[in-house]
Amino acid sequence: MKIVDYIHQGGAIMYILLALNIFGVALMLYKFFGLNQSKKDIAKTAVFIASKIKEIFSPENQNSNSQARVDIALRELSSYMTSVEKGLNTIKIIATVSPLLGLLGTVLGVLLSFNKMASSGMGDPTIFASGISLALITTVGGLIVSIPHYIGHNYLIGMVDELEQVLEKEILLKVLK
Repeated sequence: MKIVDYIHQGGAIMYILLALNIFGVALMLYKFFGLNQSKKDIAKTAVFIASKIKEIFSPENQNSNSQARVDIALRELSSYMTSVEKGLNTIKIIATVSPLLGLLGTVLGVLLSFNKMASSGMGDPTIFASGISLALITTVGGLIVSIPHYIGHNYLIGMVDELEQVLEKEILLKVLK
């Protein structure tokens, strides 16, 4: 049996899982290459943020509250990191929702099987088998989508954490220079 047949046999839930998988994989690849580019451009980014921080702490701004200036400086880094992290929650949601969609397909498949059994009896096991097949296919589909997204999300979070640590170090070196 071909994979297309399995998807078709799984019904609407399998099509939803397929769409989530395509979108999620594209997003993971986009974030992966984007984070690699951010790593390469870290020196430029550090110089940019450090210059903004130096501007905040320049002699012209000495009259303002020092706590407020620190808050503004921290917001600069936080703003950059927020833009870097954008999209990671979507990957996490796909990893979380996919097995639930698979479970929904399981429940619908079993329900379908029992409805067919109730209406036609147990004389023909193929009637019961189609519902069970739907149940198993959607369960597998949900897990197939979920596992790579869960791994990808954790890997990307590690890349973001590493980028943040290196960036903080670079900014401190530039500010204290």
